[in-house]
Amino acid sequence: MFEKSVKELKALGADITTAEIAQQPELWVDTLKIYEDNLDAIEAFLASARAMGEGRLSVVFTGAGTSDYVGDTVGPYLRHAGDVSLYDFKPVATTDIVSAPRDFLNPDEPTLLVSFARSGNSPESLAAVQVAKKFVRNVKFLNITCAPEGKLAVESADDPDALTLLIPRANDKGFAMTGSYSCMTLLTTLVFDAASLEQKRAWVEQAAKMGEAVVAREGEVAAFLAGDFNRVTYLGSGSFVGLAQESQLKILELAHGLVATSWDSSMGYRHGPKSFVDDKTLVFVFMNNDAYTRQYDLDILNEINGDQIAQKTIAVQQDVAPAFEGESFTFDGYDALPEAYLALPFVMVAQTVSLLNSVRVGNTPDTPSPTGTVNRVVKGVTIHEFEA
Repeated sequence: MFEKSVKELKALGADITTAEIAQQPELWVDTLKIYEDNLDAIEAFLASARAMGEGRLSVVFTGAGTSDYVGDTVGPYLRHAGDVSLYDFKPVATTDIVSAPRDFLNPDEPTLLVSFARSGNSPESLAAVQVAKKFVRNVKFLNITCAPEGKLAVESADDPDALTLLIPRANDKGFAMTGSYSCMTLLTTLVFDAASLEQKRAWVEQAAKMGEAVVAREGEVAAFLAGDFNRVTYLGSGSFVGLAQESQLKILELAHGLVATSWDSSMGYRHGPKSFVDDKTLVFVFMNNDAYTRQYDLDILNEINGDQIAQKTIAVQQDVAPAFEGESFTFDGYDALPEAYLALPFVMVAQTVSLLNSVRVGNTPDTPSPTGTVNRVVKGVTIHEFEA
């Protein structure tokens, strides 16, 4: 797909999505610059947020769908790589905040609500901010969004308690979020990771090179899809649980549900969900580079592969020992990346799987919902009045 002409891709209804997947390494470098250009404003804003109260600041990562999975991906990493003496990181979907705020927000806890949004026009994105304003006594808002003209960015422009960081080139025009997910994941990691700026630059540069390698090695990804399969599952540990959820959603979205999907943690999959696997199932496992955690990813790979119940069992991994000896997409010749940065090239593998599978089942990746019942920006949502 990445080597086809625009004319060929248009005929497949895939020119937008293909280009947006392929351009991500370039966008990650742009995102690093956005972070650096806004560093003084970010640090001043975070200092003002911490000043709302004593003790750790509650940092709530929120979004809906893929935007929710941004928080699920970065949260576990930041709980050990961020400054946990200052921040308590909590991923909570906007759909949960809006529908049951008392279950997910503490009105007495100083809170920084970090909103992720591609367009910033989803009703839940806007409602979560309003609910938090009503319910939480001391609250500030960090908006990480891709649309300067979106309602989230526009309505927060004059709010002294809000800071909006924009990634405009990542405002995907295709149906499914690709670059918007990876760039929002990266920018959030850069904001809260306690690593030095020099180290962050090195990690982003390497992630970009690995992303370029995914594009160059499309044929290897295509080979995984050569059989007659109708199910795909994604597994991972730590941050890669959120990545697994996002990866399975891409299959569902781009194939309009024609291929069944599941996701779970590597350890959790044994507790019932493994029943999903049959001889027409592809099982992908994202291998964590943490030496302790990696053992559990390897265990589930070896178990399912040894059971011979799946059509294929595939590791997505760096060449870090111990590696899975079976079928894999392995990144060779790079230093081991921390999981939030490694999620970037890993998700490009999953996005490429979804793109190729969409064409395989006769769907059009750019407009995968032929009935229009599922939309790029969610419709049909009623926001009910909330009284704190």
